[in-house]
Amino acid sequence: MYRYDSFDGAIVAQRVSQFRDQTRRFLAGELTEDEFRPLRLQNGLYIQKYAPMLRVAAPYGLLSSRQLRTLAHIGRKYDRGYGHFTTRQNIQFNWPQLADVPDILAELAEVEMHAIQTSGNCIRNVTSDHFAGVAGDELIDPRPYAELIRQWSTFHPEFAYLPRKFKIAVSAATDDRAATLVHDIGIQAVRDAGGDTGFRVLAGGGLGRTPIIGHVIREFLPRAEVLNYLDAILRVYNRFGRRDNKHKARIKILVKELTPEVFTREVEAEWARLEGGPGTVPDAEIERIAAFFVPPRYERLPGDDASFRAAVADNRAFSNWVKRNVFPHKVPGYAAVTLSLKKTGVPPGDATSDQMDAVADLADAYTFGEVRVSHEQNLIFADVRQSALLALWGELKDLGFATPNIGLLTNIVCCPGGDFCSLANAKSIPIAEAIQRRFDDLDYLHDIGELDLNISGCMNACGHHHVGHIGILGVDKNGAEWYQVSIGGTQGSAAALGKVIGPSFAANEMPDVIARLIDVYIERRHNDERFIDTVQRLGVEAFKERVYVSTH
Repeated sequence: MYRYDSFDGAIVAQRVSQFRDQTRRFLAGELTEDEFRPLRLQNGLYIQKYAPMLRVAAPYGLLSSRQLRTLAHIGRKYDRGYGHFTTRQNIQFNWPQLADVPDILAELAEVEMHAIQTSGNCIRNVTSDHFAGVAGDELIDPRPYAELIRQWSTFHPEFAYLPRKFKIAVSAATDDRAATLVHDIGIQAVRDAGGDTGFRVLAGGGLGRTPIIGHVIREFLPRAEVLNYLDAILRVYNRFGRRDNKHKARIKILVKELTPEVFTREVEAEWARLEGGPGTVPDAEIERIAAFFVPPRYERLPGDDASFRAAVADNRAFSNWVKRNVFPHKVPGYAAVTLSLKKTGVPPGDATSDQMDAVADLADAYTFGEVRVSHEQNLIFADVRQSALLALWGELKDLGFATPNIGLLTNIVCCPGGDFCSLANAKSIPIAEAIQRRFDDLDYLHDIGELDLNISGCMNACGHHHVGHIGILGVDKNGAEWYQVSIGGTQGSAAALGKVIGPSFAANEMPDVIARLIDVYIERRHNDERFIDTVQRLGVEAFKERVYVSTH
């Protein structure tokens, strides 16, 4: 993984010192709330419903075991003994005291971490595929490019005050596990007819109040030009993006209003002025950054471990976990493992400090001291020997991270909602728990098969409800909490937005609503047809009729 150089260390240390003085002045009454707000946002600090919330960056979701232990320590010392992993591959602490935040940032800096640009109208944490570097379907390792973009975007003076927050995702695999189509900019590695590697560039995607699938604005960009082209996109956005209405300030609105064709022409014209200039990335620089992501020292192992296969055949519970939580690795004899943070009764994405310490120990014992965060709010061990999977499974069960539900209904993506967020219209966590309890039968879950359920507490869509096979949105109805349901959304290479099935439901109706949607699917699916396939074949009306006839 990337290691700080002397410049990185000096910049982050300087930022900690600056914010310590800014916080002191605010608490002493020398800065007003309006003066302090942009300063704290630049350092990842929000003021939520009950307390400050600190969002810590995990660039492209990558953490060392040492960093994870520091996060565990921070949760234990400065918070309430836990952290929340987010859909931005970051971690949030929901209860720090404002006066302690400079000390937290100082402790993060000691392990090469920070909270810079995790909030505010700037380029946020760059995200990528949580299986980067180990997936067999990737053209290249996307992490060096994600790191390149992180370095380019951090403290970039042109992009410190954008019209609105800005999110970039990088993918290099056939299966788009980075959700590039619903980002402000999506970058996908491709090869041209001559076999050269470059990027397909998308712009104008995003969820929130106006969900839009991104538009391809360049089919092939030479890799050396990636920063110049990003510069061109951001300059066009900075020039034409609205600043008078935050609900219309995202780049997706600009692309829609200009039309993708006109937006593309503006970007191409800007790029023509930048192409080949100082922002061009030489091969030597890519090689320098790529050297931080060299593969670990894998053992030479058989491609199919006999003891592993025997355990799968003899132990049904272990076999179910392997089927759902173990991902094939491009190196023979290894596998990638997803640690499910979606055990019934636990808020999705939450992990206690004790659990984080234990995961760090397991990372050192079973992989190469590295942990990844997925945008589905789970953790990943990318390099586990097949022969060690049975032992790891046993330890993860004791830890509460071995629920075999990846890709299933109870692997719910869920924002903190009204329990914490001052923007939320409704609570998300109790709805997630009620649905998990209703569908806690693993045999039934496996019979239902692949189904993504996403919950957001408001239109900001932090739970990505628009791209859930079933999406749930908290809404305010005359001061009460209600929930709007959509179906048919999907992420990945064929991303699509769900369609609302009708009027919203009361909280206590939600488990029954989901159950009736599932009943329609079970009754009318074809062989080997997933829930999303049945929705696309039947349309919304068949599901809507069952739900509303039964509940109203």
